[in-house]
Amino acid sequence: MSGWTLADVAHAARAAPGMGHYRTRNSPAGGREPRTQANTAARLARQFAKAQDRATRYRYAPQERAQRDLTELRSIIASTEAMLTAFRVSPGRWAHAEADLHDSTVLAAIAWLSLRSGQRDVAAPLRSVAAITGTNAISVIRTTEAAQPLLRSSAAPIVVNISSALGSFAANHDPEKPASQYQAIVYGASKAAVFMLTVQYARAVPEVHFVAVEPGYTATEFGGVPNPHGRPVEVSAATVAAAASAGPDGPTGVFLEDGAPLGW
Repeated sequence: MSGWTLADVAHAARAAPGMGHYRTRNSPAGGREPRTQANTAARLARQFAKAQDRATRYRYAPQERAQRDLTELRSIIASTEAMLTAFRVSPGRWAHAEADLHDSTVLAAIAWLSLRSGQRDVAAPLRSVAAITGTNAISVIRTTEAAQPLLRSSAAPIVVNISSALGSFAANHDPEKPASQYQAIVYGASKAAVFMLTVQYARAVPEVHFVAVEPGYTATEFGGVPNPHGRPVEVSAATVAAAASAGPDGPTGVFLEDGAPLGW
């Protein structure tokens, strides 16, 4: 019970957010109406007695257990609160690239909002979202930005981003395409982001060619499952090599599959 008394609880119930149900009740005419002081006090006393009984019956951890290091958790909470405060103060800054506003704070905000909504079973999926998005999309930005000086010094610079038909609207709606047969919510969304990054970089850095490539349905262990029905790895690798060898006259800002445009 952390040293709380019934008087402490009664004090909190008088003004604390989230405890309005102790101060009001449903009205027969609809809406809410104030409870009497006696009714509120009796309700609080019953709930306090239940809480004391539960605290006595259930011991969640041995008293001698060493205290955990909560430094990282406190840091995450502080970062999230700082981001939310900044967003409330100046919503426009959300659209700008700032050193203290990156993908991890966005994910932390999603986690915070999910927990606030009561969806406490989202931790594992969010870790998957972070891992998949980081590998497929965020890494494209980081690698491209790091390679800019080297690319600009090349006579025919080109960036080939490995995307997927699973990120293509056209392929997902084409019954003849394997992509239309699979559910890949996060993976598909992250690969759609790869194509849009390709388009935007092609526009922002016109002296460098940017191409997104669907390497084809390939016989790999994608997702940890053997796929004997795909085409040989060598064939798919050749399509990537061909895109990278297109030279200065090749296309830019496009999504290719086997050398031909793939609708996004």
